[in-house]
Amino acid sequence: MANKDWLFLNSRDDLLRIDMSEIAYFEADGNYTNIVLTNKLKCTVGMSLGKMERILAERLKGKVMYFARIGKRYIINLNMVFQINMLKHRLVLSDFRHCSYSLEVSKDALKKLKELIIQVKI
Repeated sequence: MANKDWLFLNSRDDLLRIDMSEIAYFEADGNYTNIVLTNKLKCTVGMSLGKMERILAERLKGKVMYFARIGKRYIINLNMVFQINMLKHRLVLSDFRHCSYSLEVSKDALKKLKELIIQVKI
């Protein structure tokens, strides 16, 4: 357990402890954020995606870059990018073992993601 990066989210009613390497993506849902894990668990937290993005940046300061904001709707785990299909506006995330997720993403957001991945060589 010592080698894992944990994300702790504490509210009045809940405490979530999530292994950040097991997060597939975050999805905006109004003033809420859905967190989708590689084991298909999904939980909703009472904060906007922008606030979640700030929490992740603070938590990962000086560490390996795990996540990237993709358009207005998603923050994705960069280690799970399997396919970027510009024509179909589709991003496929996979843990390369058991799960995969197909997300509809704007062409502009996919183009920026593709450039980021090529630049950083994730």
